Amino acid sequence: MIVDILKKRFEENVSRHPGIAWEEVLERLNGNEKALEILSRMEESGGEPDIIGRDEKSGKLIFCDCSKETPAGRRSLCYDDEALKKRTKNPPSGSALAQAEETGASIVTEEMYRALQSLGEFDLKTSSWIYTPAGIRSKGGALFCERRYGTVFTFHNGADSYYSVRGWRGYILV
Repeated sequence: MIVDILKKRFEENVSRHPGIAWEEVLERLNGNEKALEILSRMEESGGEPDIIGRDEKSGKLIFCDCSKETPAGRRSLCYDDEALKKRTKNPPSGSALAQAEETGASIVTEEMYRALQSLGEFDLKTSSWIYTPAGIRSKGGALFCERRYGTVFTFHNGADSYYSVRGWRGYILV
C-alpha cells in the first residue's frame, strides 16, 4: 500500500526529483522492509514523504516529509528528551527527537530544510524543529525553521519550548 502512495506522489510531483526514475525508486524499496516501515510511519503521521534528491556522499535517495505544513501528528513537542525532563510545568506530550527516533527517521538539517523549500512553499503557518548543533544545544537552545513573507527563516528557542504549530520534519536515505 505505501508503495502505491509513494508512486502516486512521485508521479504528481516530478519537479521534486529530476533525473530520478520510478524504476530506481522501486528497486531500492523492493525487499527493504525497514525503509517501507519507516515511510509508512512517516505517512501515517501526516508527513507525505517524497523524494527530494540524492545524497551526495552515499548516492542514496532522500525521502523527506513534503506535507505543506509540519505534519499534524508531530506537533506540540519540545526539542529533545533532555528538555522534556526539565519541563516540569505544563510539559508537552513528548519531544521531536524521541518521536523521530521512534519513527525511524532523522530530523532534517537546516541545509535539507532549505533544499525542501527550494522545491515549493512549506510551513507557511507552522514551523519545524531542525537538527541543532551540540554547541547551541549545550546552552539550552534549539533551532527551528519556517517560511514567512516569501523567505525561509531559521530561529532559535529554548529547547523546552513547544507550540501547537511547531513540530518536526523527517527524512530517510534509501
